[in-house]
Amino acid sequence: MRLLVVEDNERLSQLMARLLTENRFTVDVVPTVEEAEAALELVEHDLILLDLSLPDGDGRDILRSLRRAGRKTRILVITARAEVVERVSALNEGADDYLVKPFSLDELLARIRALLRRPSETAQSTLAAGKLSLDTSTLTLRVGGEVAPLPRRELGVLASLMSHQGQLVSRRKLEEAIYSFDEEVTSNAIEAAVSRLRRRLDALDAAVSITSMRGLGYILTEREAA
Repeated sequence: MRLLVVEDNERLSQLMARLLTENRFTVDVVPTVEEAEAALELVEHDLILLDLSLPDGDGRDILRSLRRAGRKTRILVITARAEVVERVSALNEGADDYLVKPFSLDELLARIRALLRRPSETAQSTLAAGKLSLDTSTLTLRVGGEVAPLPRRELGVLASLMSHQGQLVSRRKLEEAIYSFDEEVTSNAIEAAVSRLRRRLDALDAAVSITSMRGLGYILTEREAA
């Protein structure tokens, strides 16, 4: 799951990025309206954490632009604007939730997970394949009902493949799922992540296979359980 943090307070954005990365989300951080718009043009995000008071404009401009374009990306406003009129305005313009600063990081994480559990036109809250079940709001993977922790990048690859089960997922899409803008992607990074993931899934007897389509990408399919 890839999240975009739009926040110009460096200390707060770093705290949020650390929290989210520790909880196995892929996180991009930008401090301005202009950089947020550029980031949203480049890749799809599952959720946006949006400050309203930004150095080059109002975060609601981003909100309005996305909703006018018909984009359903979940948006959690995080702002010091506590007035009821501000909350009502942002929610009426398409925000999914509104959190006033200062806030608890635990509450922030809980609200993010609650938003990600909501039904979406483009994403399911629970993915299933073979013996695997993945809660996309908490990024909790279970195999046959038992929790099976995976490293963040391997989990991101698996989530992308499970959400397109039986379909080809390109290498570029997998890179977008597990690498933020400030992370370097080596030439064999995806191949290495898929290789590690295959070994883990085989060891867990997960009853799925990942097939490589040379030069194109990867396909996850179910197989008969042993």
